[in-house]
Amino acid sequence: MPPAPTASADDTAAGAAPSPARPGLRERKKIQTRRAIRTAAYHLFEEQGYDATPVDQIADEADVSPSTVFRYFPTKEDIVLTDEYDALVEDALRERPPGEPPVAALREALYASLARVYRSDATETFQRVRLIREIPALRGRLSEHSADTAWLLRRALAERTGRPEDDLELRIVTGAMLGALMEAMYSWVGSDPRPDPAGSLEELRDLVTRALDVLERGLTL
Repeated sequence: MPPAPTASADDTAAGAAPSPARPGLRERKKIQTRRAIRTAAYHLFEEQGYDATPVDQIADEADVSPSTVFRYFPTKEDIVLTDEYDALVEDALRERPPGEPPVAALREALYASLARVYRSDATETFQRVRLIREIPALRGRLSEHSADTAWLLRRALAERTGRPEDDLELRIVTGAMLGALMEAMYSWVGSDPRPDPAGSLEELRDLVTRALDVLERGLTL
């Protein structure tokens, strides 16, 4: 996700909250390198397939060394699965109204974050979900990444509910909603071979809403 622009004097005068500070040069270079590797990988995956694309070729396409690729992404699967978006979900959940039921708050936070990621790069978002759906190695590795996401969400929900972060019911609700979200996204990429920015986001919202409504009817905190 690109760094947020600095708030203008007019924004500050109007009472708008200042945007987060811009990352330093070192961090910006790291972000650029990660993006270059991801962009190269997705280009090659689209051209010749995931399994047929070695890390050495991704490194060459990104104009970095293979050791640099592995420094940023410990495995080839992590190139697809690693992102900087978990903090978006946690922040979105904390921004929901205090009196909103926890499950409804989580549903809206998940969708808002997903929509923001999609608007940032619709094609890559679509391709990423399609790869996870089609490649068993990615789905296997996904469980480790999902555990980190679930922990962040449990932490935010624990603040809303007063429950401890390791509360069993909290873990069940969070895990079930993440599972439902992935199933909705798999259905989304399975319905159309190419993303249509004009209509896909609305279709995705409908699918996410349907999937999470199934859980919301029976899961409460």
